[in-house]
Amino acid sequence: MVRAVRLTARTRLTLLHTLLVLASGALLSLLTYLLTRRSLTERKIVWHLTGPGTTGPPPPADLSSSELAGDVRDEALATLVRQAGIALVVVTLLGAVVGRLVAGRVLLPIRVISATAQRLSAENLSERMPVGRAGDELAALAETVNGMLDRIGLGIAERDRALESQRLFTASAAHELRAPLTTMRTAIDVTLDGEPCRAELRAMALDVRAAVDRHRRTLDGLFALAHSQAGVRECRPVDLAAVAGSVLKATVPGLGATDLAVRWELCPAPMAGDPVLLERMAANLIGNAVRYNHPAGLLTVSTGRTPDGASFLRVVNTGNRVAQEDVEQLLRPFVRGAGSSAVRSDDGGGDGAGAGLGLSIVQAVVLAHRGDITATPHQDGGLNVLVRFRHAQEPPAHSAETGAGRDDPGR
Repeated sequence: MVRAVRLTARTRLTLLHTLLVLASGALLSLLTYLLTRRSLTERKIVWHLTGPGTTGPPPPADLSSSELAGDVRDEALATLVRQAGIALVVVTLLGAVVGRLVAGRVLLPIRVISATAQRLSAENLSERMPVGRAGDELAALAETVNGMLDRIGLGIAERDRALESQRLFTASAAHELRAPLTTMRTAIDVTLDGEPCRAELRAMALDVRAAVDRHRRTLDGLFALAHSQAGVRECRPVDLAAVAGSVLKATVPGLGATDLAVRWELCPAPMAGDPVLLERMAANLIGNAVRYNHPAGLLTVSTGRTPDGASFLRVVNTGNRVAQEDVEQLLRPFVRGAGSSAVRSDDGGGDGAGAGLGLSIVQAVVLAHRGDITATPHQDGGLNVLVRFRHAQEPPAHSAETGAGRDDPGR
């Protein structure tokens, strides 16, 4: 079986260039031959007879003018064909040499791109294709490949972070889900070790119920976190001011005797997103700010738009001082802040309350809406959490709403 000969791109370009030179030279020679032949056919030969004393041999007496013209024409055309053939061969060879040099020069960026691509791997994506100064198609190809490598590198980095986060999340979730079961098993074993009375059985039942409630809050938080990480399923116009006002309206009346001062400044902050997820985000932020505040503390909620047009929600609360290096840890699942609980209930004031999932859910919602979240320690203790969404819409016509104390923010 005869294997087909595979030619390189440089060889194919060289052959194409040589064929073009050969075809052009042959066509030029053919046109020159035809025009010369036509010119010699129309030319006339005139015999000029001089008088006595003229030097030079006389014209042959046995040769007619038409025969002499034909001999001259044939000789001229034969000479033209020979010289044109030699010139065509020389030009074709020069064209092949020049074509190979030009093809190598043109294909040099492609060879560089190919060599760079062969050195790349999943562990080494730092190299980039050189971009020429000409701004031609090869430079556009190099820029496109570099952009693709940037996206691949970003995707691999996100994958590695997701895998590491998933590994930590799995380990933490296993620990968190096992702790209530251990508590229930211990309470049952201690109570049944002997003859328990009614009071001991009641105490055991209360311990088991508390462990079940904690287990339920953890599962609710895990479900909310998974739903938030699944992305935005319904995108509608939403105003963060209305969302924050609705959460405050449900939260402020339940503060009870904590003496917690609440202030708000709800300016229009329109955006496009999932209303359910955004309400959960606001509820978790405000719920955490209440939960880790201290009696007679302060909670400030504000919404609006930044100078660059992004919509934002800011929640600031007092509380225990938080070190700067511990702030990033608070955004991870199952990491709880050290603070006193001003409000505690079965609902907990938000998804994942008390399970260390509140801010993790907030971060998942923000990332799902392509926003960013910034948490910094407050100078008087507590946290200053800022959430921004850059894909904002035009604000509605209603004015800003401000308030303080425990008045209903929805009025």
